[in-house]
Amino acid sequence: MRVRHKSWAKPYIESKPELIVTDAEKWVGKWGQRFPKHQPLHLEIGIGKGQFIIEMAKRHPEINYIGIELQESVIAVALRKLVETELSNVQLVETDGALVNTLFKPGEIDKMYLNFSDPWPKKRHAKRRLTSDTFLASYREVLKDGHQLEFKTDNRGLFEYSLISFNQFGTNFEYVSLDLHNSPEQAENVETEYEAKFSQNGPIYKIVINFKIE
Repeated sequence: MRVRHKSWAKPYIESKPELIVTDAEKWVGKWGQRFPKHQPLHLEIGIGKGQFIIEMAKRHPEINYIGIELQESVIAVALRKLVETELSNVQLVETDGALVNTLFKPGEIDKMYLNFSDPWPKKRHAKRRLTSDTFLASYREVLKDGHQLEFKTDNRGLFEYSLISFNQFGTNFEYVSLDLHNSPEQAENVETEYEAKFSQNGPIYKIVINFKIE
């Protein structure tokens, strides 16, 4: 998706180094130092404008959250929202979250979220999908043994691909929903901006897995 350039984004990001990281490689194994309290660390890859991660942080002050987003103009909007909340348990990272094992040490993350990732619908682009085996290997490395990855999408093709990918990789399925918004779990669901806007167009699919301990 093409994102309109925001001229204010870069200087605004540079003015908030206490809340956003642009040199992620310097923090490998030291992410806990970015927060005032030592708490479990949850990671969202592709935060968009930040609605999900900020609401999760409000609901769970006992957890520290890191949100990764590559697009400067998008993460700047999330940063502006974060500044308004004055939350101390969220850190944003402007970088490519494709291979998280280059950004975190093994077992550094307690939980991960993939929300409405790019479906890359063409077959030749399958390896770019964030639920392909290369990415799953990266997630397994940084997640603590047996801990969860939550995945949501409105794309039926990506959902079906992900089910197969998770299964072939050898994960444990903890939860699968073919229509999250019409399930009992909806009461606890935190929506992304995209989800709130487009959920009326069709079902939201959700999968929760953990990686088998080898």
